[in-house]
Amino acid sequence: MSHEAWNTLDWRLLQGPPLGPSLQMALDEVLLDEVAAGRRAPTLRIWEWASSTVVIGRFQSLRNEVDAEGAVRHGIDVVRRISGGGAMFIEPGNTITYSLYAPLSLVAGLSFQDAYAHMDEWVLDALGRMGIKAWYQPLNDIASESGKIAGAAQARRGKAVLHHVTMAYDIDAAKMLEVLRIGREKLSDKGTASAAKRVDPLRSQTGLSRAQVVDSMVETFRQRHGLIDDAVSTHEWQAAENLALEKFATHDWTAVLP
Repeated sequence: MSHEAWNTLDWRLLQGPPLGPSLQMALDEVLLDEVAAGRRAPTLRIWEWASSTVVIGRFQSLRNEVDAEGAVRHGIDVVRRISGGGAMFIEPGNTITYSLYAPLSLVAGLSFQDAYAHMDEWVLDALGRMGIKAWYQPLNDIASESGKIAGAAQARRGKAVLHHVTMAYDIDAAKMLEVLRIGREKLSDKGTASAAKRVDPLRSQTGLSRAQVVDSMVETFRQRHGLIDDAVSTHEWQAAENLALEKFATHDWTAVLP
């Protein structure tokens, strides 16, 4: 499918209330399945976080990625998502997360690398409009001259693809290093300033509020591809609440790879 194919799709926008981590994970899976089944139109969902969390990738070891004592000390939940990729440190006011749920045909015939680049194109445009020269950095980062801005992950189920991205609007690098083990070896000799440099927040690069950045992203998508405001259905909420309890809030799922 060519770039124009985005504009043949009936894109919907979901911007809802802040949700807890396990419900966020569950809603991602439910909405992906609904698009795969043809019951939901392709959708852009902007997440709002109710609490701080670490989200680890489907194939990551919990023990290797997260300092359990650090997470407890800072009151940070740990959840596991259905897509691959690395651990994400999330604080509600400091993070922008979004998901795209699209027909698999949108990335048909593309390598994984090209599929990531294709799904990130619109947000690179949005960042450019905010004055940030950003690019896709294989396999799953969005970077700028000042450092990494965002990390992406994908999952494919049936006839749909999920592409979700977590962007650093601002970051508490010291806290991040107390909770995530990742990169400590690389950073320990250089200290926390180096961690902050490696993930360079949108706040410092744009001078805009988090809400303004989100609005600018949504507006860019709307101009490029069309976007109709939508809401999560009663059926989708119910399915997500059940899935959160049965799967994503359970230790068995989170620690499936200890």
